[in-house]
Amino acid sequence: MVAHLSDRNPVIAADAMIGEMVPPTMFDEVSFDSYIPDPNEPSQAAAVAAARDFVTRASKVRSGGKRGLFRKAAPPQGIGLYLDGGFGVGKTHLLASIFHSMPEPKAFATFGEVTNLVGALGYTDSLERLSGHSVLCIDEFELDDPGDTMVVSRLLSELSARGVSIVATSNTLPGQLGEGRFAAQDFLREIQKLSSIFESIRVDGPDYRHRDLPPAPEPATAAELVAQAEATPGATLDSFDDLTAHLAKLHPSKYKSLVEGVTLVCISDVRPAADQAVALRLVALADRLYDADIPVVTSGVKLDEIFTPEMVAGGYRKKYLRATSRLLALSRFAETAS
Repeated sequence: MVAHLSDRNPVIAADAMIGEMVPPTMFDEVSFDSYIPDPNEPSQAAAVAAARDFVTRASKVRSGGKRGLFRKAAPPQGIGLYLDGGFGVGKTHLLASIFHSMPEPKAFATFGEVTNLVGALGYTDSLERLSGHSVLCIDEFELDDPGDTMVVSRLLSELSARGVSIVATSNTLPGQLGEGRFAAQDFLREIQKLSSIFESIRVDGPDYRHRDLPPAPEPATAAELVAQAEATPGATLDSFDDLTAHLAKLHPSKYKSLVEGVTLVCISDVRPAADQAVALRLVALADRLYDADIPVVTSGVKLDEIFTPEMVAGGYRKKYLRATSRLLALSRFAETAS
């Protein structure tokens, strides 16, 4: 009998949530040496050098400042690095390389995962649990929600004051790539209290994920979807409506555990998201599926039609473009594996 994601109700302890703040498995083995800069993009080699230098300086910060004879000195302030660039130029590779090079304890999470952590544990508990870390690496820092940005900015400010160094990445939309340091300026403006500690590095280059990619694959028929789910050990099968209804009942911090151990996600009767709330939950799920390399097979509309043109043209444009790119990659992975 095929399992259903909508039947899963994961429970996650606070310590486990912190322990799960590591790079996606696809970045387990990356390093600075395995990042091959494009010789036509000098900013990439410069970014590697800046990342290596960050590790050297941040490691010294965590080793502590001078101590007097009778008291401990306050920890020196953490340092910051911001990697700004388009999709698929290797920023996450560099971010994971920094993570692997720093001493324990350390944490790696997307911006969404950080906001989910604060939502699940509360601000004070999140601050205390992260304050002993050498570094907090935040992938895909997003400026599209003022409330989330304010909370995370405050968190980073207090962590930095306690000696935690911060690295963040963000994607500049393709239409903004010719506008210089547009995204970097936005980032620094939104984190005014921290802007002085961040060194901003631009990483240019073509998006390797979008080179010569075919259009969205044709959806499976209902019969094909069921047959593939039944033939694949560890697969799940849910209708689009059942899955989205279940996601609404779970805190997004649980989505990673929701898909843990799943080998293939099959979703029937996919249709455009009814509203922004549904769409943003699908974005969070797509991120967790992509991090875990779980193939996706669907019936219904094509995967590039889940987010309506109005949604993609709105304030969450970057989220929807990223999720579409990732879902398409996972669907092609399923075609290759089948």
